[in-house]
Amino acid sequence: MANFFISKLKNMFGMSTDIGIDLGTASVLVHVKDKGIVLCEPSVVAIDKGTGKLYAVGTEAQKMLGRTPGNITAVRPMREGVISDYSTTEMMLKYFIRKVTKNRLFKPRVMICVPSGVTEVEERAVIDAAMQAGGRQVYLIEEPIAAAIGAGIDISRACGSMVVDVGGGTSDIAVISLGGIVVSTSIKVAGDKFDDAIIRFIRKKFNAVIGDRTAEELKKEIGSVYPQGKETFMEVRGRSLLTGLPQSITVSSEDIRDALDEVAVQIVDAVHSVLERTPPELVGDIAENGIVMTGGGAMIEGLDKLLMEKTGIHVYLADDPLSCVAKGTGASLDNLHVLRDKASYMYDLDK
Repeated sequence: MANFFISKLKNMFGMSTDIGIDLGTASVLVHVKDKGIVLCEPSVVAIDKGTGKLYAVGTEAQKMLGRTPGNITAVRPMREGVISDYSTTEMMLKYFIRKVTKNRLFKPRVMICVPSGVTEVEERAVIDAAMQAGGRQVYLIEEPIAAAIGAGIDISRACGSMVVDVGGGTSDIAVISLGGIVVSTSIKVAGDKFDDAIIRFIRKKFNAVIGDRTAEELKKEIGSVYPQGKETFMEVRGRSLLTGLPQSITVSSEDIRDALDEVAVQIVDAVHSVLERTPPELVGDIAENGIVMTGGGAMIEGLDKLLMEKTGIHVYLADDPLSCVAKGTGASLDNLHVLRDKASYMYDLDK
């Protein structure tokens, strides 16, 4: 009876909030019910070493990477899709949840997506962080399921759908039917590995060192994993390994393609391995409907064409691939009756 009146009060005053969080290695996206995506910021936190308190979060903290004085440290608390620094992740989640929930009288229901290969220990770390950050009810959902929902796929049908979600830390590949994952794999090869590959290539070819942000700019501006016809160039600045002084480097799109080739092949191989383990009937569905790609890493030029060439199956990018997981995570709270066995109910403050 008490829960009934609490629910009525929440609805009366508009205080009940459902939040979907795409807790990514590179960025955090937050979806709020009836509002859509309300936050998209880098997964970076700057902390004052002396006090242990937050100095900056998100975009402001990202600007500080590699540029902080001795008393401030800027870190990325998520690595390869999982929490690497629990206390910092908790502070980051708390900051973002408070930022999107103006009224704190009633705590929100929170759905967080996790990679399909996450362990129970890693799940518990995400759950505990969300609880401490202010979640009233905390659920987990696997990234491919959330990505499929966000891409507009009806996952409840008895029909095979294949989703390739390339994020910052992990690539999740799954075949989905009847609301569940039939075959899947999660590899720690995604956007960050593309950046690392560019840094290694620049070091080897030009005897120069560039930072993560410069590598990401190269990837976004002239990066591709499939021949595009017209060659493009970009000038960046780094530090010479020979003199230790600043050095200007002109990098071509062919250079970046060479740098990214090995990483792209690993993603293609992972897709191939999932297809090999997929029941024949579902493979037929996938061949007919195609493969949908989501995630920020999927937006690199030519990845869809490379995958299509290697598999012989039509591949297409979802609308707004960067937001698919966050949208699906938020929408899934309205479909818990369908996803009850797929999303882990972990904590309820009202009980």
